[in-house]
Amino acid sequence: MARIVKKFGGTSVADIDRIRASAAFVKRAVDEGHEVAVVVSAMSGTTNQLVNWCQEASALHDAREYDTVVAAGEQITVGLMSIVLQSMGIQARSWLGWQIPVKTSDVHGAARIESIDTSDMVRRMGEGQVAVVAGFQGIGPDNRITTLGRGGSDTSAVALAAAMGADRCDIYTDVDGVYTTDPRIVSRARKLGRVTYEEMLEMASLGAKVLQTRSVAMAMTHGVRVQVLSSFDDVPGTLVVNEEEIVEKELVTGLAYSRSDSVVTVYGLPDRPGTVADLFSPLAEADIIVDMIVQSQAPHNDEAEVTFSVPVADLARAKDVLEANRERIGYRAIDTNADVVKLSVVGIGMRSHAGVANTMFRTLADKGINIRAISTSEIKVSALIDSEYTELALRALHTAYGLDADQGSAA
Repeated sequence: MARIVKKFGGTSVADIDRIRASAAFVKRAVDEGHEVAVVVSAMSGTTNQLVNWCQEASALHDAREYDTVVAAGEQITVGLMSIVLQSMGIQARSWLGWQIPVKTSDVHGAARIESIDTSDMVRRMGEGQVAVVAGFQGIGPDNRITTLGRGGSDTSAVALAAAMGADRCDIYTDVDGVYTTDPRIVSRARKLGRVTYEEMLEMASLGAKVLQTRSVAMAMTHGVRVQVLSSFDDVPGTLVVNEEEIVEKELVTGLAYSRSDSVVTVYGLPDRPGTVADLFSPLAEADIIVDMIVQSQAPHNDEAEVTFSVPVADLARAKDVLEANRERIGYRAIDTNADVVKLSVVGIGMRSHAGVANTMFRTLADKGINIRAISTSEIKVSALIDSEYTELALRALHTAYGLDADQGSAA
């Protein structure tokens, strides 16, 4: 017998039929003798509607009342899921964040979980009751309802699994696992049987939308084994686990891409010590995150050029900051481009193998794709390219690293 947390996202509980289908997965686990806690999101589209109503009511609404409104979506779903489970002959009871309680910080709309008291819930589960928990919500130090921000239900599920010492946390979504890359673009993408926390964290932060970065980081910190499954197809999913559980480590596990970056090039910078600090200090003061950076010497003069990436949402603000500090920085001109994509190659095998970056650069060069900027970590290499080459680059790299479905098997 195991203790399992099962989390169902908005598409998995979008209507009563979908709730019944999801409840069937819960019933099967109960029939197998497992202790089960269920974490649910709001029904698909509900949170967006609640957020819109808050904005319509007042653009400068009270964040505490905002949380009261948007947390209502999960309250509806826990009640409906409990009713459906009861109709199947299963003991079930709903739990809201404040009833457990899930204690959080007081940052309304983006609260952090500080503690979860699962003692009463675990006792009831031991007596055969299924706990149906509202994800995304908790209670702050002032006893007001708080919400955890977008993707908070995944975080709720992993945190609950950690708090109750669960054997596994199953995340049910509209995809059936983690793939080597986006199968909508690369038809030969293959599903991974297992992936490490580190790899999943990199892929999630670099554009893969299967799991939220925050939930993966929490799972890694607390050693919670996470399984990604489809609530639409009863097929094996992908386990996210410690590196020690991966017997044969692939050189490259997968490719991720993100359209959320933009590129800035600053021309005519004085080639002297302190110039780069003068350039990036105003951006840091404006809380604008800079990621990839390339500096080069302009030919035939004493000027330097610096190219870097910023979130596309911050591009206009970054340009304004640079223009306001032009005299301080001393540049001649700037150029911006939001029509770029960041491609990333991820794999723990990179730690012990050379040549991964070179394969990326050579493959892109052979396809006539120019690289605007590069960044690396211990287990990833990222390159910024023009977005028009996204599909061509993904397919070429997928083949170059031997990830195509007919070239290997799942990890």
